Amino acid sequence: MVAALVSARLPALLADPPPAPGRRWLTNARLVDGTGAAPRDGSAVLVEDGRIVAVAGTGDVPSADVEVLDLGGRTLLPGLIDAHVHLSSSYPHPQPAEGVEPIYPGTHAHIVAASARAVLRMGVTTVRDVGGFGDIIVEVRQAMRYGAFRGPRLLTCGRIVSPTAPGGRFFPGMYREADGADDVRRAVREQIRYGADFVKVMTTGARSVELEDPHPAQLTREELRVLVEEAHRQGYRVAAHCEGLAGTELAVEEGVDTIEHGMYLAQRPDLLERLAADGRILVPTLSCLYGVAGLGEAVQPGSASTGGAEPPAPTWTPLLVELAEHNLEQARLTVRAAREAGVTMAMGFDWKGRNALELLRMIDAGLTAREALVAATAGSARALGLEDRLGTVEPGKLADLLVVDGDPLEEPELLLDPDRIWLVVQLGAPAVGAALERSPSVAAAPAALTR
Repeated sequence: MVAALVSARLPALLADPPPAPGRRWLTNARLVDGTGAAPRDGSAVLVEDGRIVAVAGTGDVPSADVEVLDLGGRTLLPGLIDAHVHLSSSYPHPQPAEGVEPIYPGTHAHIVAASARAVLRMGVTTVRDVGGFGDIIVEVRQAMRYGAFRGPRLLTCGRIVSPTAPGGRFFPGMYREADGADDVRRAVREQIRYGADFVKVMTTGARSVELEDPHPAQLTREELRVLVEEAHRQGYRVAAHCEGLAGTELAVEEGVDTIEHGMYLAQRPDLLERLAADGRILVPTLSCLYGVAGLGEAVQPGSASTGGAEPPAPTWTPLLVELAEHNLEQARLTVRAAREAGVTMAMGFDWKGRNALELLRMIDAGLTAREALVAATAGSARALGLEDRLGTVEPGKLADLLVVDGDPLEEPELLLDPDRIWLVVQLGAPAVGAALERSPSVAAAPAALTR
């Protein structure tokens, strides 16, 4: 009951744009509904006031007073959900050349806003930001609430709760360092006061920081137990940064809701079995490891990038590059082991660029295309605790939808091509996509594309 009440007042949901009024009939679609069911040709979806009210066949024409949008046989699926992003990563940015005027503080929020718009343009309608710098993420979310621009629904953890550690020096303004049970409890309450949608905790060090090691766990069992207890008591979910096995074990045992990274879990099948039995979520975040290892946009480790060019040389220290290569090997083993154990997985890009690369990398690591799409929709919705609202095309869900040219089950790489992202629908309203760029009248009068 508490969780349901909190869900209704999550800041991310309160910041949603107004739902599109009226009724809209999206017809003549190939439906991939996010549940894992087989695709259904000749499908149609009825949207009313921003919510899906019926899924039917193309021939089941609704009553009058409905706008019709013929999808021309294109694939209709839920909007993608990225459960692990850092929209303000690589901050401060940009880095001006010598002699150029310094960057004004407010410029950074505009740059993050541009990143958010780009994410939505590629079909990602909801993101969970797991660590931003200062107030930028809440400022961007607030700007969307007041109609400054369209971007994805944006969940934030506020500051990451972390024991005093080197990461606090590397990522100024991202952490709320807390030591001891009472301070940790206060830190959780501060994030909720700040407007967080969930709580993020560092149970281990980050392997993007050369001074940190994932062994042992960074905080004590008592500290983590109090953090989870306080967050759950108030109805908020907990995401834990987990790299080393000691911290991962602690997070699993103390009831953390989502395990972020968890690359060594293949070495502990008992922990995977417990995650599966409890219905908790693993977010593998393969792409960050690709990035640190200098693999560019490669899908297969060691291959050329998706654009055909050789990946750039690594920019991280040799120690971190070597660790990233090892951790990527472990993470790929964990994806396969988690699949075999029946663990629910979610898509988390954890890098800057094209989010759907993570989906392709999960496929290369051992998921089928259908399983990866479920991870990027229903699985991610579960990670966010919003499976009652998002992640599948079913009656009662919010009408966050994606229409693409082609079949993402046969060609998942099409999700990287902006020309094939035909239409992105937010709460029933056509928001962005190639169809609008070719025919802006679609937003005002969808019947213009009726065939």
